[in-house]
Parts: sequence; structure tokens; C-alpha cells
Amino acid sequence: MLTLLLILIPLFSSIMLFAFGRNHAKAIAFTASVAELAVAFATLNAVQTGQAALLNIDMPWLADIGIRFHINTDGISMLMVLLSTLLMPLIMYASFNRNYNNLHTLYGLMFLMQGSIIGSFVAMDGFLFYLFWEIALIPIYFIILMWGGNNRQKVTFKFFIYTLFGSLFMLVALIYVYLQTPDRSFDIQALYAAGRQLPVVEQAWVMAAFFLAFAIKMPIFPFHTWQPDTYYVAPTPGVMMLSGIMSKMATYGLIRWVLPMVPQGIEEYGYILIVLSVISILYASFISIVQKDFKYLIAYSSIAHMGLISAGIIACNAQSLQGSLMEMLSHGINTVGLFFVFDIIFLRMGTSEMKQLGGIRGLDSSFAFLFFIIVLSVVALPFTNGFVGEFLLIIGLFQANAIAASFAGLSIILGVVYMFRSYQTMMLGETNQLTAGFTKLTMQEKITLIIIVTLIIGLGVYPKIVLGITESSVQTLLQGIQ
Repeated sequence: MLTLLLILIPLFSSIMLFAFGRNHAKAIAFTASVAELAVAFATLNAVQTGQAALLNIDMPWLADIGIRFHINTDGISMLMVLLSTLLMPLIMYASFNRNYNNLHTLYGLMFLMQGSIIGSFVAMDGFLFYLFWEIALIPIYFIILMWGGNNRQKVTFKFFIYTLFGSLFMLVALIYVYLQTPDRSFDIQALYAAGRQLPVVEQAWVMAAFFLAFAIKMPIFPFHTWQPDTYYVAPTPGVMMLSGIMSKMATYGLIRWVLPMVPQGIEEYGYILIVLSVISILYASFISIVQKDFKYLIAYSSIAHMGLISAGIIACNAQSLQGSLMEMLSHGINTVGLFFVFDIIFLRMGTSEMKQLGGIRGLDSSFAFLFFIIVLSVVALPFTNGFVGEFLLIIGLFQANAIAASFAGLSIILGVVYMFRSYQTMMLGETNQLTAGFTKLTMQEKITLIIIVTLIIGLGVYPKIVLGITESSVQTLLQGIQ
């Protein structure tokens, strides 16, 4: 029942906002997001205490073709649910002093998106996972189209086509494995068993089809070209959800569906995916170094970090999987923080071109300090959440492929270059005619950044709170693969 509530609360909240939220959008949205977070913590307690009756729902749906409404929550999906439910009230609160037309519609679409994303995290039926995967695309399409910046129609169309194109390959792979099941079932365990029985070459083709869909969503080079422009034109709440939460559907999909379904394909041909992921890390990092616009820099930085997560997942050992899950959570928090920093600067200055800025630290030292903590986490400084995930990822990747790990480790050095350069350009130095008018943070902005920084330091100092949630499920997954 708790797992079902995680889907129903945001979907019901979406309907309420569409129908009755015009005059009370903020109150309804924030109340619903906090209620969803409370249910997530109750679900976490049920996961940790083994209360399966509160978590697992398995009932016939389209029984004639082997589709069931089967949802469940374990440690891996629980972490993704916590990511979604932790960030949602933060994203809502961060938008409260921004002016958006038809705010109730924006929030309604965001809740529809959250419900679909969480549905994909808890789905234990292949068709159900695909259904939630596709539904999540619809609200973000309209969010960007209705509240996005210049050239949004062209950019949104490209994003939509890219994602649908990748999804088709995933659907074909799902159907192919489904046809190999003895009783024609989309149940996750039936698909696992059927996938493992395939010859290695066929497993490799299934792996490639799934990875194409996931590589577009993350994104991974060379399937990334939709991402920078989409992130740039998207409104801040939309890009926070897209980068902080939605991109994790793909990395979660790799862990939940690809690794256990085609383990021999991963073992024989996974090195190709690792090479693509490492190329993505280096390519995006070098592009970030030469960026002039801070929002584009965040977008390319996100590609680099997602590439590292992808490589760690394909390495498929305890350290790399734990590191990838920790980094997924950390990347979500840090990216939301970076886009909020962008929003603060752009709202006051009307530009995010870094060379036009400078000296902001002298006008608001508290903003500069909070921003700097986020920067330190992005570059994986010890005692920040970013360090824990990247450290485990590099160790795990080194066990699988030392050469790939060596190149992937360069992401930390390159990250220092582009993040410190951007901070120095915007925050330090002398003020100019433009930045002289920079006003101090509002209380709402300061509270939002303090919450983000608290999460960064708290999870960096005590990562066990996260790693303990996923440890048992990761070991179970690895035992199943072996």
C-alpha cells in the first residue's frame, strides 16, 4: 500500500492542481510534496524492517498478454524514491518567489512527472516500467514548451524525438525477451530468467537496445546533443527535475533491468559501454572548460558526471554499484543547487554569461560561501557527498578496467578546472557596472541554499545513512547475476 501511495499522491495532487489550484497553487503543491516525503520515510521504515505486505502489490492487469500491475520497493528503488521526494519540496520552495504564468498548471505537470518517475522506480513488470517511462516524457515536454526560453519549440521537438527514438529500441528488446519467457510474462523475474538463457550475442543486442534508450536519457556521448540546449531553454523548476531526478531513470534502469537480465552480454561486451561512458566524461569535461555561459557549463558538467555513473554501473561490482547509487543521489542534490545558483544570478543580472559578472562575493558573502560549498561537492572534496560516490566509483571501475578508471579519474581534475574558473570569474574580483546592482539573498533563497548545503555536508560526513539503505539490495542483485 505504501508503494502505491507513492504513485497516487503526486498523481492525485496533479489533478487537484489542474482543477482547483488556480488560487492556492503554492499551498497545495508544498503540502502535497511534504506529504509525499512523509510517505517516503514511512516506506523506508517498511523496507528496513522487512514489512513486505506494505510494499509489494502484484495483481493481474492485462492477464491475457502477461502484464501485471506489480510494484515493489527495495533498497535500490528506495534510494531513488528518496531522491525524488527530497528534491520535490525543495524545487517547489525554490520557485515560490519566481513569477510563472498559470502556476497551478506548472505544478500539476511537475507532480504528474514525479508520479510517473516514481512509478518507473518501483515497477516490477517490464511493460509497466515502459509505460511510466513514456508517461514521464509528456509533462516535461509541456513544461519546456509553455515556460521555456527562446527557440523552445525546436529544442523541445528535438528532445521529444530523441527520447521516443531510444524508447522504441527498449520496447523492441522488452518484447523480444518477453517472447522467450515460457508463459509469456512481463514479470521482472520471468524476464531475468529468459534474458539469461539467451546466447551471448543475443544478450549483447538486448543490452545495446536498452543502453541506447538509457544513453539518450542520461545522456551519454554521442547521444547527448539534445541535452545542452534543452537544459538551457527549460525553466528552472523543469530543468531541476529533468537533471536532478528524471535523468536517474536511465541509470536506475541499467541497474534494475540490464545487469540482471543480460549478465553475459555485459561481461563480454560491456567494455564498449564503458569506453563510451569514459569518452562522455572527457568530452563533456573539456567542453565545460571552454564554456562562457554558466547554464551551459552546468549542462555539460552533468553529462560528465552521468558518464562516470554509467561506467561504474557497467563495471558491476559492489563498490561501483554502491558508488553509482551514492553519486546518483549526490548529483541530484548538487545539480539542483547549481541550477538554483544560476537562477539567483540570472534573476538579478539578466545574464549568465560569466565574463560579464564578477565581484559578487563583495556584495553578498553568504551567497558566495554557500555557492562555494556546492562547488566543492561537485569537484568531490572529502567530507562532501560528491566525494563518497566518486571515490567508490573510481575504486570499483579500477577493479574492472584500470585504464578506463585512470581516464575517468581525470574528471575530478577537469572538474576543478571548470568549476573553480566559473566561481572565480563570477564571485571574485572587482564589481562592474552590472554586478554593482546585485542584491542580497532573500530569506527564502538563503533557506533553500542552506538546506542543500546541509545535505551535501551531512551525507559527506555520514554516508552510511545512504549506503546502508542500498547495501543489502546490491548484494542480492550481484548474487543473482553470479
